[in-house]
Amino acid sequence: MDKTSGKLTVFFEDPFWVGVFEKVSGEKLSVSKMTFGSEPKDNEVRDFILKHYRELKFSPAVEVRLKKTADNPKRRQRNAVKQMQNTGIGTKSQQALQKQREEMKAERKENRKEMREAERQRHYDLKQQKKREKHKGH
Repeated sequence: MDKTSGKLTVFFEDPFWVGVFEKVSGEKLSVSKMTFGSEPKDNEVRDFILKHYRELKFSPAVEVRLKKTADNPKRRQRNAVKQMQNTGIGTKSQQALQKQREEMKAERKENRKEMREAERQRHYDLKQQKKREKHKGH
């Protein structure tokens, strides 16, 4: 049975507050980035997670190696303090976000290409129709 865990890091990236959702399932890491705007309060973040978590678009999974941690409560508390002092997002998260950006870029490029092709086909059909109409009466 795979272990799934999640982590939310909220930090200030001038001029907005940004939240990075990290989801680790098995040995795969997926990341989603959300811009909050003004500094979110704890209850606002909680409400956002409860209402909009399913709408987040996570990046493709990236291989990650997890370390097992002891269940000692004092160690967990020390690790929590250490994570609070750590600012920014991890490099694995950055890689996953970059991968997501590249996929979105490729998707937009494909959509633009289809739209251009449809527009060309429409113009071509219009020209053909006009050509037929010119020769209809003679």
